[in-house]
Amino acid sequence: MFAVHLLAFHFTKLKEDQIKKVDRYLYHMRLSDDVLLDVMTRFQAEMVKGLGRDTNPTATVKMLPTFVRSLPDGSEKGEFLAADLGGSQFRAHQVKVFDDGKQSSQLESKFYPPPKEVIQGNGAELFDYVADCLSDFMETNNLKHKKLPLGFTFSFPCKQTRLDEGVLLAWTKHFKVRGVQDTDVVSSLRKALRKHKDIDVDVLALVNDTVGTMMTCGYDDQHCEVGLIIGTGTNACYMEEMRHIDLVEGDEGRMCINTEWGAFGDDGALDDLRTEFDRELDLGSLNPGKQLFEKMISSLYLGELVRLILLKMTKKGLLFNGKVSTALLTKGTIEMKHVSAMEKYKEGLSNTKEILTELNLFPSEEDCIAVQQVCTIVSFRSANLCAAALAAILTRLRENKKLLRMRTTVGIDGGLYRTHPQYAKRLHKVVRRLVPNCDVRFLLSVSGSGKGAAMVTAVAYRLAAQRKKIDAALAPFLLSLDTLREVKNKMRTELEYGLKRETQASATVKMLPTYVCGTPDGTEKGKFLALDLGGTNFRVLLVKIRSGRRRSVQMYNKIFAIPLEIMQGTGEELFDHIVQCIADFLEYMGIKGARLPLGFTFSFPCRQASIDKGTLVGWTKGFKATDCEGEDVVDMLREAIRRRNEFDLDIVAVVNDTVGTMMTCGYEDPNCEIGLIAGTGSNVCYMEDMKNIEIVEGNEGKMCINTEWGGFGDNGCIDNIRTKYDKEVDEGSLNPGKQRYEKMTSGMYLGEIVRQILIDLTKQGLLFRGQISESLRKRGIFETKFLSQIESDRLALLQVRRILQQLGLDSTCDDSIIVKEVCGAVSKRAAQLCGAGLAAIVEKKRENRGVEHLQITVGVDGTLYKLHPHFSRVLRETVKELAPQCDVTFMLSEDGSGKGAALITAVAKRLHNIGQK
Repeated sequence: MFAVHLLAFHFTKLKEDQIKKVDRYLYHMRLSDDVLLDVMTRFQAEMVKGLGRDTNPTATVKMLPTFVRSLPDGSEKGEFLAADLGGSQFRAHQVKVFDDGKQSSQLESKFYPPPKEVIQGNGAELFDYVADCLSDFMETNNLKHKKLPLGFTFSFPCKQTRLDEGVLLAWTKHFKVRGVQDTDVVSSLRKALRKHKDIDVDVLALVNDTVGTMMTCGYDDQHCEVGLIIGTGTNACYMEEMRHIDLVEGDEGRMCINTEWGAFGDDGALDDLRTEFDRELDLGSLNPGKQLFEKMISSLYLGELVRLILLKMTKKGLLFNGKVSTALLTKGTIEMKHVSAMEKYKEGLSNTKEILTELNLFPSEEDCIAVQQVCTIVSFRSANLCAAALAAILTRLRENKKLLRMRTTVGIDGGLYRTHPQYAKRLHKVVRRLVPNCDVRFLLSVSGSGKGAAMVTAVAYRLAAQRKKIDAALAPFLLSLDTLREVKNKMRTELEYGLKRETQASATVKMLPTYVCGTPDGTEKGKFLALDLGGTNFRVLLVKIRSGRRRSVQMYNKIFAIPLEIMQGTGEELFDHIVQCIADFLEYMGIKGARLPLGFTFSFPCRQASIDKGTLVGWTKGFKATDCEGEDVVDMLREAIRRRNEFDLDIVAVVNDTVGTMMTCGYEDPNCEIGLIAGTGSNVCYMEDMKNIEIVEGNEGKMCINTEWGGFGDNGCIDNIRTKYDKEVDEGSLNPGKQRYEKMTSGMYLGEIVRQILIDLTKQGLLFRGQISESLRKRGIFETKFLSQIESDRLALLQVRRILQQLGLDSTCDDSIIVKEVCGAVSKRAAQLCGAGLAAIVEKKRENRGVEHLQITVGVDGTLYKLHPHFSRVLRETVKELAPQCDVTFMLSEDGSGKGAALITAVAKRLHNIGQK
């Protein structure tokens, strides 16, 4: 028993001594975590360089766009072919993907070993060989009668400009085919396939095996957004944000980037880590100075690296009693399969002895232990370097998503990872140590290069079908220039109807006289009160106007909420609430005793008989107070003041917010004769010649006309451009059949139009995995402010997803792109329609003045115009296009409904005083 223990002790001591000897000799191949973190940082810098348009030409890590823009979502279905060229064998696959709710698929494959003369011959021979193999495969599987889409896995660095196009940059993996580099390999394959008249194959996608691996695993695990190959070659791909990819136009969504990381270090970035053995191996390779990272990692080179180390150690007398055999001198005698066998946990030493004996090396026990340790250090370094580069990719993904902690899956394939007894475990351990804030799952791919190519093709098929349906849904929102001209002409016709006595009663655009007969001239002065009622809030303002050299306007205001029960209660309750708010403000300002002139901004359609009389035509914007329509709102306000019996006011003018906007800008720019509101509601006013206003007596001078253009189309004249979504929004509104133009252009309704489209697309299975959430069913959930946020150019899709999550909509990256597109279509149409209407107004002004070219200013207010990132630009462009003879300046109004009301009151007082004199 003692002898056994002594023997075991002796063996353990022997093993330790041999391991230490090898460790000392290969000290530079053992990499600490600090070194690996440094490698990770270097690789991150190379990734950034590869993504930049200016820095890409000199980058070693090429970061090639693959034009794969989406991962599988489980709804893919169909029958596909896949051709796989890149390893020791060409493989043909038939892949059936079933939409059965179980995400199941079926794979049929056949292997064809390409002869040496094919992989080192000319391009025509290579692609003829591939086409012949495909023809044979289709014959064998009885597929020649079918037209099938094909995904072509071509596992060499290619520059792609489309999914179905790729120019070969360089051969790797012992391939040396002439006349292929710098040509499109898809075109070459199509040319070869055309020679086979009996098959009909449509090459849809060119795929790298790494991308195929990610897509295969992505079909089973939707968290998979990284692909990794560690085999004969090595490479990684991942889903990058489009906004970071300078080489491809567009900022929306993501695209898979094929890093081609094998060339990392070709510029000398890893020279401090490369050993004399790495240099010797590189010099003896087919491509010296290239793919240096791959030569430190991939199974194609690790066996040769081990041979070179053993040869040097033997020459130094550290192995095999210094006897160098022919096997050690012969390149390629030690392969990766030998390294894997020698590193097996239990059988490793006996395997080592057997392998070395076969190579005529006749090892001692010490030799076997030392050789096994050499293999361990070489493969461990490979796993370490691979982990450092992968950690860099995972860190970039996490930072792109702005997450403190990220959960993700890495799809992985390759002979080294699959067959080496320790490699996978080592890789996982080191990755988790380098990126502790990433919860990483490693998922082994099943036929990534074959099934993966089919999955890329299947996703492309799905996206093409989805695109067709999305385009069909949004097509009615795309208005041609001719359609916009037609809208402009119809608006012009309706404006004329509203001005004429015999047609005014039936006109949809009411063209209401405001009895505002002048704009500010700078002599206005005094203290004025202004009331502003036009939405869910009510404001009371004190406005002090100074004239002369120190001309200025000072404002003090207080905001009061209008509860829903008051908005939709009785008229008496509404006006009593308004007077209560006025009383609070007068007390707050300490001016309860003063009888100040007051302008009342009442932003609803009113028919005026004078400047201080306004009969409500009809409520809009969600108001439903009873006993108001057909009544004079100024009288109702005076009655409420009398009922309270606390103070008295001189109500000089009832004002529309649009008129207030024009007057505010008119105070700054005398050329301003049009006011536009593009916010919760939509409306325009302008100064019309009295001679054209048949419903008001007199032909001299001008008067401001409140068009109330929101009713345009209520007679059906724009039904040809109304969509089914517009009709659904109208039917669900408080005033069905009314304010149709406003419902297509104003902020109050745009979000609801978007919601209706999203519901329709979800029902078609194009959004939110076909699941209509409870929140999406709620009317009004999608406020227009969300359109402005979602369409912001500065907002990444990740932030769009967060906005949708706030709304209870669990969206993918693809969902976010579609939602953004829907918002864009709805808001662009709104701006164009608004622009078409405004073009009709400015053209009318030009004709009124009898000039060939008009210069005019439009005062504008409203959240849609001010806050939406694109609305104002599209509106301006449309006006310019439709009214080319008018030079229109747009001026933002500063508080049109408050300051504007005071200015109208001041102008009315000035004109009244002039009249009295």
